[in-house]
Amino acid sequence: MDNLEAIRLFVEAEQTGGISAAGRKLGLSPAAASARLLKLESSLATRLFERTTRQLRLTDEGRIYLQYCRQALQALDDARAALSVEKKEIRGKIRISATSDFGRHVLNAWLDEFMALYPQVVPALILSDSLSHLIADDVDLMIRFGVPPASSLVARPLAANRRVLCAAPSYLKRKGMPSHPDQLADFDHIVASQNGWSSEWHLLRGNETSIFKVPMEFARETNDGALARQWAIDGHGIVLKSIWDVSADLYAGRLSLVMPDWQTAESPLHALYPRNRYLPARVRALLDFLRERFAQAAQEVHIGGASNPALVSTLFCDANEPS
Repeated sequence: MDNLEAIRLFVEAEQTGGISAAGRKLGLSPAAASARLLKLESSLATRLFERTTRQLRLTDEGRIYLQYCRQALQALDDARAALSVEKKEIRGKIRISATSDFGRHVLNAWLDEFMALYPQVVPALILSDSLSHLIADDVDLMIRFGVPPASSLVARPLAANRRVLCAAPSYLKRKGMPSHPDQLADFDHIVASQNGWSSEWHLLRGNETSIFKVPMEFARETNDGALARQWAIDGHGIVLKSIWDVSADLYAGRLSLVMPDWQTAESPLHALYPRNRYLPARVRALLDFLRERFAQAAQEVHIGGASNPALVSTLFCDANEPS
């Protein structure tokens, strides 16, 4: 029990940035808190913090230990809630990793709706266009387009998705509209360089396929999907983006579909989580909420999207159902 309380102190000290502040939160004097943390470090034979008069900084070993301590404490809290008849509410922190553009412009607002339903849940949203490692990054759930080759992850389909070519109306007015992928070489291009699909555009139209290799020496390049989208809005060229990232811009007229009859292969949006990790109630609730919210979004577009039938058919192609 003493070790468990020391672990709680360690996690609180990292969050508050000070041992004394963490001790006060847990009802300990500064001296007692310091002594407890020193005892924990001694039992581990490892220094967890680098201490200076101005700040408290995790060591490399401390960062590793912190990740597992958070998971352990959260698992204990989940177990306590599961065993308590009186505690029926869903609560706790949920850590979600999402791509930068989708996270900012779709998921962020939906998390507000989710928290209105479950006010005891606290979100931590990590935005990155690279694939995060769930255990190393202490993430409960990753939301990604397509499925990465990782057998240790469960991939639960959330929504249909295709990537489409788009550009600002002002750019297309100035440069014209291509009618076939063979003409794309005459235009400016924007790519998000960390994604393998971005520099090689595989396009489909019925049974016809075309591969356009972006001339990278002339393309605008970024590792941030949101910036790539903004560059397109600003009129700097054609970009290949998930329809979910740009649907609001297409409806608002900030972007226009380029060759809407040419699209990429289906790449459904998935929620990813470890196969062997206990799935807390708050994570299960979020998964159910997202499935319902995507279905609602599809219905809203079908109701209001008659003026843009190409967008409706593009956005809501058939998704793979979860097994």
